[in-house]
Amino acid sequence: MTTIAEMPAGFADKVLSAQSTFRSVMDAMARPGSVQRVAASVGTPAGMMRGSAAIALTLFDHDTPIWLDAAMSATPDVARWLKFHASAPVVADSSIASFALIGDAASLPALDCFAFGSSEYPDRSTTLILQVDSLSQGPAFELKGPGIDGSAVLQAMIKPRDLFQRLAINEALFPRGIDVVLVHDDAIVAIPRTTRLIASGV
Repeated sequence: MTTIAEMPAGFADKVLSAQSTFRSVMDAMARPGSVQRVAASVGTPAGMMRGSAAIALTLFDHDTPIWLDAAMSATPDVARWLKFHASAPVVADSSIASFALIGDAASLPALDCFAFGSSEYPDRSTTLILQVDSLSQGPAFELKGPGIDGSAVLQAMIKPRDLFQRLAINEALFPRGIDVVLVHDDAIVAIPRTTRLIASGV
């Protein structure tokens, strides 16, 4: 376990880095399936990719409960880093988490383990941040929905393999539902609850 002195740094420039990362996340949400880059320089604890760390430092705070999967919880460093840099409380109950950090996406729990929000407060749902093997190589997924002109093709190595099939539940739940951000290194792709899979292997 690292000491406070040995803990990886956060943003090199806290304000400008948070602003640029926020823009990248908003661009990703506005254009589902498009690959955006996190330009900010950020230190990362073991097991956390640059994109995940930058999103955490930008969106997490003391009012956003965080759930960590077994891979992220394998060492206490991730939880300590989040608490030190973002003041984010790490919770054991995934159903009350604002964000879930998933280091081993192949072992993603069933979506009903997380918060779907309510009809009155659909924003009180869990956003999943899934670290994946690639956002530039692998099977192709054809997507449609708001923010997509016709359809968009995402080429990625995503686990679990049935992620989009699982997310189909969002259509019945809307405006409730689960939003997802896929991360590989400094690349991010947003899959909001309004995005649908047309076909895979296109």
